[in-house]
Amino acid sequence: MTSQGAVAIRREEPRDADAVTRLNELAFGEPTEANLVRALTAAGASTLSLVAEKDRYVVGHILFSPVTIETAAGQVTAIGLAPMAVLPDQQRKGIGARLVQEGLAELRRLGHDAVVVVGHPEYYPRFGFKRASQFGLRTEIDCPDEAFMAIELRPGVLAGRAGMVRYRPEFHTA
Repeated sequence: MTSQGAVAIRREEPRDADAVTRLNELAFGEPTEANLVRALTAAGASTLSLVAEKDRYVVGHILFSPVTIETAAGQVTAIGLAPMAVLPDQQRKGIGARLVQEGLAELRRLGHDAVVVVGHPEYYPRFGFKRASQFGLRTEIDCPDEAFMAIELRPGVLAGRAGMVRYRPEFHTA
């Protein structure tokens, strides 16, 4: 991964688990996302987990896990981005953007096709995300249409793959 200034982006390691838990609790102000990260990790469902490290402290985290798209032709696997967190005193410094950019780049290198996210509609389009409904995708998660977005990591890969995106069970129990 890379280092820019005093912030390094790298893969999460087992020694980071407690810091990632605290980070998610602080960033979201409650334990739901931290519980989700623990549950996905325990289930072996972390496709890619990156941390942002500054002065040997974890200040940011992003997790990608598998999702299923149920199409008329069958099931297709894609990747879900959730959660992404940055410590409150480190927000608005580009750390989250770097986590998203490096995560998407690594997923491309690993050969993944597409990523979906439920997030701020003003934030994620800067990385190439579009309304998932433009690809014919829906989600079981209750959210506004503009908050459910997708990006093709390989152009055209979502063509003809309209359907329902299903997140892992941990998203419903965390």
